[in-house]
Amino acid sequence: MKVVKTIQEVKDAVQVWRAEGQDIALVPTMGFLHNGHKSLMDKARKENDKVVVSIFVNPIQFGPNEDFATYPRDLEHDRAVCEAAGVDLVFAPEKEEMYKDGFCSFVGMNVLTEELCGKSRPCHFQGVCTVVSKLFNIVTPDRAYFGQKDAQQLAIIKRMVLDLNMNVKVIGCPIIREADGLAMSSRNTYLSAEERKAALILSQTLDLAEKMAKEGGYDAKSLLNALKKNIEAEPLARIDYVEAVNVLTMKPVEELSESTLVAMAVYIGKTRLIDNRMILGGEQ
Repeated sequence: MKVVKTIQEVKDAVQVWRAEGQDIALVPTMGFLHNGHKSLMDKARKENDKVVVSIFVNPIQFGPNEDFATYPRDLEHDRAVCEAAGVDLVFAPEKEEMYKDGFCSFVGMNVLTEELCGKSRPCHFQGVCTVVSKLFNIVTPDRAYFGQKDAQQLAIIKRMVLDLNMNVKVIGCPIIREADGLAMSSRNTYLSAEERKAALILSQTLDLAEKMAKEGGYDAKSLLNALKKNIEAEPLARIDYVEAVNVLTMKPVEELSESTLVAMAVYIGKTRLIDNRMILGGEQ
């Protein structure tokens, strides 16, 4: 496995693989890798000849008061995780490699970015679309793998690929959870022991949503009122949003169906965590 820091080194490797008729997977990450990331690499390894993992904490998807400076980083740990997963190439560029002096070109989107995280993080998805577009242009993968924990991001990237005629198949992979149900996230490391216990309110509330939906007789408004009440009973929790949306459009729904995604962002102390679930068994 090679670890490279320049765009040209990635392009050189890809050129050789293409000449050999190899197909290529990309797993974009911001590093501080955990088993959720590894599950993406494992799937990519099974389905492709070559696997590239990018490790880049993308500054343009963070707002001015967010955690870019403190976002956890550990390249040596990440390198070991990638090597164990059979990754062929790790692309770990510096900010200056991805965004040259005078950089002023961005990829934006309407509609899908206007709900959920887009409301409280207005520049976030422009940053995501821009960096993912750049990575697709650099690596030219046949397939790219993203976790379903970031359900809105997954829907946005799929739509971007469709709208801009990008020649890559975007594959969503299931949320990986700790044994007690907490969705794996690099930001979980911010939590104190007390906050870590309190964070279980997210998955417990999704369990409640699934139970209520399967029992029937609940419209979305009634469901959401019950979910918010459940979260508000946890003293360390503060709701950013709890919504029931169509999984493709990210627009709020009035009636629950198999295309309904219940998504939430909740602060546990100062740490903002997200989670989601298709509550009637539909697919993301």
